[in-house]
Amino acid sequence: MTKVRVSTCSLAGCFGCHMSFLDVDERLVDLLERVEFNRSPLTDIKACESCDIGFIEGGLCNQENVEVLLQFRKQCRYLVAVGACAINGGIPAMRNSIPISDCLEEVYLNGKGLANQLIPNDPELPRLLNQVRPIHEAVKIDYFLPGCPPSADEILNMLQQIVDGNEPSTSHKNIRFD
Repeated sequence: MTKVRVSTCSLAGCFGCHMSFLDVDERLVDLLERVEFNRSPLTDIKACESCDIGFIEGGLCNQENVEVLLQFRKQCRYLVAVGACAINGGIPAMRNSIPISDCLEEVYLNGKGLANQLIPNDPELPRLLNQVRPIHEAVKIDYFLPGCPPSADEILNMLQQIVDGNEPSTSHKNIRFD
């Protein structure tokens, strides 16, 4: 039997969606009969190879996020936007009403205990976007899994539906925003 290859990726967010994914716990063992994991916190593989299903959490806050998302989309047959940050920018998007220069000054110059600090200006640092954006503004998303974070049960349910060849759906009664 050919296994379905699954990868996961995190962008700008709190990584709570990956924690929910890991909360699937021992049920992941049952999945291993039908699924193999490529890039994920289970494998610690950093680059994504071609996969059937990609789960991606987090929004776009810097240029590196955009590049990672574009590359991840190319590798995934189906792409699932997981959680509020991926779907609408979530908590990171709360900075959108404040000019980025003001955010940087507050963090690096005006923050408590930060007298005489400098705003980092290293070319190795990814360039911040002016606004945090949801990922569907940059790439095609096949399925959306709302929540903050979505429950392990909803993540497992969506994965099983896609693996079974069914059109996935979520149960609104199980969507939570912790």
